[in-house]
Amino acid sequence: MSTTPSRASDATPAYPFPGTPAVADAVAPVREAARARTAHPREVREARLRALREMLTVHEGRFAAALAADLHKSRTEAMLTEIGPLRAEIDHTLAHLSSWMKPRRVTVPAAFQPATARVRPVPRGAVLVIGAWNYPLQLALAPVIGAVAAGNAVVLSPSEKSPATAAALQELVPAALGGEGVVVVEGGAECVQELLAEPWDHILYTGGERVGRIVYEAAAKTLTPVTLELGGKSPTVVTEVKDPAGMARRIAFGKFINAGQTCVAPDYVLAVGPRAHAQVLRHLPAAIAEFYGADPASSADYGRMVSEEHTRRLADMLAEDVAAGAHVVIGGESDVPGRFIEPTVVDGVGPDSALMREELFGPILPVLRVATLQEALDFIAARPHPLASYLFTDHDDDRAAFAEQVQAGVVSDGVTLVHAGIPSLPFGGVGHSGIGAYHGQTGFETFSQLRPELTKGTGVDTLRAVYPPHGPVKRAIVPKLM
Repeated sequence: MSTTPSRASDATPAYPFPGTPAVADAVAPVREAARARTAHPREVREARLRALREMLTVHEGRFAAALAADLHKSRTEAMLTEIGPLRAEIDHTLAHLSSWMKPRRVTVPAAFQPATARVRPVPRGAVLVIGAWNYPLQLALAPVIGAVAAGNAVVLSPSEKSPATAAALQELVPAALGGEGVVVVEGGAECVQELLAEPWDHILYTGGERVGRIVYEAAAKTLTPVTLELGGKSPTVVTEVKDPAGMARRIAFGKFINAGQTCVAPDYVLAVGPRAHAQVLRHLPAAIAEFYGADPASSADYGRMVSEEHTRRLADMLAEDVAAGAHVVIGGESDVPGRFIEPTVVDGVGPDSALMREELFGPILPVLRVATLQEALDFIAARPHPLASYLFTDHDDDRAAFAEQVQAGVVSDGVTLVHAGIPSLPFGGVGHSGIGAYHGQTGFETFSQLRPELTKGTGVDTLRAVYPPHGPVKRAIVPKLM
């Protein structure tokens, strides 16, 4: 996600909320449920998943209104990027849960026969999920779906930066699940710090790299396994293409949905050669105008920044680069009190400019020109591994080189963003962009211990050949057995 102001950096934490129990009191029933294994049976897992799905359907309007209040999301965008993907994730999980839960037989070497061996997914126990503000419903509940499917008891900490959605989760999740299995704890930085001080069997955090390090350090004290969903500057490489208008629409869609506050949004464009550069500068403005009209501020489909602080940060970075000679191709206007920045494309940005120093997490798209595809690949390789990488080209050789040389959470050819909505694809980063992954079966396995199990009868002790003492005969036999 973002390297921008995030929840653990708030100067005045919102915790404790009125009526919110102390963290230890909130965590206690989850820990007891994990000890009692109440979430282990498949029937319980399926019932809780169905309850979450029904909650999303019955209270669709409530969640859509909360997302509109927090981020100015239209109901259509809320369905497209939050409510719809969660329903799809639940449906996919319910369809496959029985097969995921089955132990998987593995072969046993002849030297250890007769014996049977298997790998059995078992719940980790008590899981902490720390959500993010930019997709405050989807990024809170998608990990919960995987954790519940794996048979865990869960504490969910939604982001206080999206208070309307956090309040809806606080009220509706316990009501849907009867107060069992998933406990929602609202609060700011102090609350999260208290949660991190508790012992857990797994922690999943979604947010910025700086806070991700804090979570990682806290987890290390108790050797708790973690999944960190972070972010980075996701590149988009464009060569000259036969359908530049289609290319521009797909880049604009991935970049400007949710006002650019998407962890896998294109963060900058590398245009390969003068013709590709011209295509980008000509067709991106046209795509933006097609999506949001001449006045994006009046568009019902264009969102707002999460805060004035975030808006001011981006406006200042843009002003710094324009003063240094960058050229605004389209957009550029901002309203800090209104938390608004126009969809903006900037040309003439240098590799060390303000807009290229860190993840933008907003609706400003720098365009840089490079001479060759290899120069673009070297540019990406010289920087921290991003959460996503995108390529638009008509040439198979370019696709092969991009897939071979780019190290990122995902390599996507010809489209942006869509991979995040496919439940069967793992979602996660590498290096600075994250640790681990989830969604679908990968999420189920993330929140499971894939426990090895071995059964060997004692009726015939075939291991006598390796027991000491090791005389000449056994010394000759053992290497052959191994």
